[in-house]
Amino acid sequence: MNALLLSLSLPLSLAQEHAPAEGGGGGLMSLQINIVFWTLIIFGAVYLILRKYAFPAILGAVEAREKALEQAIEGAKRDRDAAAKLLADHKAQIDGARHEAQKLIADGRAVAEKMRADLLEKTRTDQQELLERARRDIANERDKAIVELRREAVDLAIKGASKVVEENLDSDKNRKLVESFLSSLATDARRPSPDVR
Repeated sequence: MNALLLSLSLPLSLAQEHAPAEGGGGGLMSLQINIVFWTLIIFGAVYLILRKYAFPAILGAVEAREKALEQAIEGAKRDRDAAAKLLADHKAQIDGARHEAQKLIADGRAVAEKMRADLLEKTRTDQQELLERARRDIANERDKAIVELRREAVDLAIKGASKVVEENLDSDKNRKLVESFLSSLATDARRPSPDVR
């Protein structure tokens, strides 16, 4: 502090020596030593007070603000990196879900086609079985109808013959005779004709 005052007082003393010897007031450019001296003293005192009390607080606030800004920048970088990673994860999940959905759709189509083919095959098999059963039923009914028709024919023939020859033949003999004749006809009738299926 003393060195500062000495270095400032030297130019002032030189200025006083070269100052005009006129008495009284100086002009605008005249140097007034007492004002300069007190200005320098007040400036030095204010500087020392500011240096002791205000500058550390101001520097602390600036450093705190700088640290807060650096932390905010680092946080923003971390958040940006986390967001980029999260976005990449979401894109990967969406792509995986899209591929899985396409696979499920393809599997569903394959299962539907297989079920359709199985149902068609089962329908064909059921249709064939139904046709075979119907043919068997028709053949059985035809055979039953033929047997019933023969029985009716035998009964009618016996009744007709019994009226014609009532006394000389008994009805058991007539029945056997007509049944043997009809069975010979039945073996001829059982041979399948070419148009029956």
